[in-house]
Order: sequence, then C-alpha cells, then structure tokens
Amino acid sequence: MCLSIGIGLLMLPSLVWGLSGKPVASHSSIALQPILKHQFSKPVFLTASPDDTLRLFVVEQEGRILIVKGDTVLPTPFLDIAKKLSTGGERGLLGLAFHPYFSSNGRLFVNYTRAQDGATVIAEYHASSNPYQVTLKESVLLVIPQPYGNHNGGMIAFGPDHYLYIGMGDGGSGGDPANYAQNRNELLGKVLRIDVDQQHPYGIPPDNPFVKGNGRPEIFAWGLRNPWRFSFDRETGDLWAGDVGQNAWEEIDVIKVGENYGWRLLEGTHCFNPETHCRQVPKFVDPVTEYAHEQGRCSVTGGYVYRGEKIPDLVGTYVFGDFCSGEIWGFRNGKRQILQSTDLQISSFGEDGDGELYVLGYGGEIVRMMPKAFNHAP
Repeated sequence: MCLSIGIGLLMLPSLVWGLSGKPVASHSSIALQPILKHQFSKPVFLTASPDDTLRLFVVEQEGRILIVKGDTVLPTPFLDIAKKLSTGGERGLLGLAFHPYFSSNGRLFVNYTRAQDGATVIAEYHASSNPYQVTLKESVLLVIPQPYGNHNGGMIAFGPDHYLYIGMGDGGSGGDPANYAQNRNELLGKVLRIDVDQQHPYGIPPDNPFVKGNGRPEIFAWGLRNPWRFSFDRETGDLWAGDVGQNAWEEIDVIKVGENYGWRLLEGTHCFNPETHCRQVPKFVDPVTEYAHEQGRCSVTGGYVYRGEKIPDLVGTYVFGDFCSGEIWGFRNGKRQILQSTDLQISSFGEDGDGELYVLGYGGEIVRMMPKAFNHAP
C-alpha cells in the first residue's frame, strides 16, 4: 500500500520483543497518520521550534523551509534561499537547527550546498520581527569544499551541551578515493562540533579531540561515509547516527568524542579497503547494528530514540528506516526489528517538541506515528 497525504491511518502491530528476531502482534497497535492534505516538494527534514508556538518546520531540498501550524501549511515560506543553492541528486538545502535559546535570540542555522561550486555552507540566519519569516541577511560560519556531488552529509543539530554538531560525508564518488574519512586534517567523513556562542565565526569546544593538534580542531569523530541523519536521545544525550554504506552494508552508530568508525577500511564491520586485514593497526568502534543490502535495502536513514508518550511500547527504541525498501525499523537492547513496511522513500524522520515522531517520504509525504486509539477510519 502506498502512503500518501490524505489517506486514512495505516495500522501496524505494536512491538513485542521476541527472541525469534521477529515482531509479535499484541492487543494494541500503532498507526501512521498523514499530518495534513499537503504534498511537499522533496522534504528532507522536519523539526519543531524550541519555543512554545507548537510550530513544525519542514525543510524542502530545493531551498524552502515551510511552517506547519496545526493542520495548515502556511503559504509564505519561513525561509527561501533557493537561488543560493546547487540542487539535484544529493545537493540542496539539507539541514536546519534552531539555537537552544531561539525563543530569546532568534538564531537558526542551515546546511546547504552553494550554487557556484557545490561546497557545503553552514550559515546563520535570524528570525525577523515577523515570527513567521526569517531575515535574508546571512552570516556564513563554515565553507567546506566538496570534490564530488554526492555524500554531502547534511545534518546539523545542537547537542545537550549546546554545541552545534555537523554531519559531513566523505566527499563523494565511490569508495572514498582520496581517503578523506581517515584523514584527520580534512573535515569530510566526520562529525564536527563547534561553539557558535564564542568567537567569530565560531569557537572550538575545549574537549574536541584535536584541539591541541594532530587534526582539525572542529572534528568530534571520524571514519564515517555519509552520516545523512543523526539525533540526540533527549533522555540520555547519546548521539545516534545512520551512516550510509557503499555496496553491501548499512550501519547505525552511537557516536562518541574522539572515536574512529572505520570507513573506508570498513563498511560496517566488514573489510572494504583493503579487502582483508583491515584491523591490523587502527582501533575502530563497531556499529551497534548493521544490515545487508538485500530485499531492496540500500540506504539507511537515521532516526530517533522514541521518548514520546503516545506509544508506550516504543519508549527507548531507536527508530530508523531504509530509503530504498521503505521499511521502518526499531532497535532496542541489541535486537533489531521491522516495525512497518511502507512504499515511502524515507528521506528523514522528525521529532516534535513532545518527542513524537514523524516519517518523511521524498515523494512529498509526511506521516506521524500514532497509537491505534487515534484511528477513526472504518
């Protein structure tokens, strides 16, 4: 069945974590509910404003950020920077992060690939006197050249430490031909961490691993291929990332400061380049879970640890998906389970202010994960 905006709720069994590795239906269920009758254009991210307005913000890859208020998409974009962008494929407007004190300082940050050369730009904007629009004055914090058009990363988010985290892919092509991910003097193939509240254009957190040398001081962790989507567990503060694989394996990592996650020597836990004896010298951190390219699976989309209240069975479960197969997965206590199969090209997940989760389809669909009690369809 194809999910689309305007169709009724889609039901799936709630999860009982059996030893068989398969979900077992119980007497309750959860649903996927379209949030409104609107078809978005290539939505790639959804987030909530960290104030009390209850607004949701939808990032469209071609350069617009739209506001969802209640059951309505507001007609005027919150921000439109389409003319600044290089788009197509994996390029475009890829990330949005509100400052933790946005309600008082109006600061927000975006991640995009710029028109003239496809370089990644991390830039700051400010809310205007009209809280539903952003001033177009841009302050560029960081520009990172991109040697190819793919593997741009794109995620930015503030951690519980109030530092800004930036996910950078390995620069693209295939197989990381320049070995950027293992080169600590390059920002590609890394998770970066910067302090946007100190110095200009940014400061360096004092516990970043290379603050005293031996690598770029912005680096938080390295050895990543394309950490397209990551998130922080709002209860524990842990940083979870879906790192997109090459030809065979997709992985989920818990990212910690100063750790090396293995790419391009490893794809998941498996030797990639070289094809054997890839663990002889470096010390790598293995993924918490991985899955093979089979049954249409080909590209992991990282999600969130569920901390909402509406679906008690999912609390503490890391929810993620696959762009190609449309499957939604849950990972908890070392076990990975399929929660639902869909026809969505899952481009991203989103989390609202209450910790409830949303699933974004690249074709324009946005659905909300809900309990069965909200199903009023016949």
